[in-house]
Amino acid sequence: MKVTTVTAAFACIVLLGGCGSTTTSRVATGTGMGAASGAVIGSFSGNAGRGALIGAGVGALGGVLVDEHQRGSFSNN
Repeated sequence: MKVTTVTAAFACIVLLGGCGSTTTSRVATGTGMGAASGAVIGSFSGNAGRGALIGAGVGALGGVLVDEHQRGSFSNN
């Protein structure tokens, strides 16, 4: 159960990290969704605060990566 929940939350963080049209909005969306998802996942283990902090970090990273990808910073050359 926990593995499925964690996987689904991570997928949501990555997908929703791309919402927005500017770098700031993409990172903010990723951070917010990551914090919310992390708090939910952390509450299963009894530590929602730590989960929210970890989720916010992962969400912010996801937002930055999606932004860099949409700018074309990553290439296959």
